[in-house]
Formats: sequence, C-alpha cells, structure tokens
Amino acid sequence: MDSKQLLETCVKLAKEKKANALISLEIGEISLIGDYFLLMSAGNTRMAKAICDYLEEGSKSLGFAPLRIEGYQDARWILLDFGPLIVHIFQEEERQYYNLERLWGDAPAVNY
Repeated sequence: MDSKQLLETCVKLAKEKKANALISLEIGEISLIGDYFLLMSAGNTRMAKAICDYLEEGSKSLGFAPLRIEGYQDARWILLDFGPLIVHIFQEEERQYYNLERLWGDAPAVNY
C-alpha cells in the first residue's frame, strides 16, 4: 500500500469513528520525516482514545499497523506513526495551541 492509499484508508477509518476537522498536509517535499500528516480533532479524552483504537485495529486488519503510538495515556494529543503517514489526534485546545496547520503552512493541505 503506498502512502496515498494509506492516507485515504486512515481518513475513511477516522470519519467512521466521527473524528472532526480532518486535514491532510503533504509534507514529503519539505521534510524527510514522512509523506503526509493527517490532523483531526476529538471532543474529549474518551473519543480521542476510541479514534486511536479504531485506527490501530482497522489498520491491522488491513495488513498494516502503526510503528509507534505516543500520547495515548493522556489522550490530549495522540500520534500514530505509520512511517510515511503520521496521524495526529488532538483535543481542540491542544490543536489550537500547537497549530500544526500554521507551522507546516508551506505544505499543500486537503480538508475532508
């Protein structure tokens, strides 16, 4: 599965679990850390964990899995590292504070 297909699959899974404000940033041309960021918001800690669990289980069932998951315990900002795709699940306060959309403003963005 290439990085674009991986992104599209994670977008679909996140939407199924009612993630909000999904945006992908194509960072491959401006960074070596990956091809895409996928940013999304969750309404609370329970929802953030549920989205993370759903992405992890859904991806495993399709033959790929995150290499690493960070921030799950506090669930204010959860990061799933799929290699070429890095998924960020934010609670709204953290998303506004860190504002990755502005920080990576040179990257082409797609709203879902």
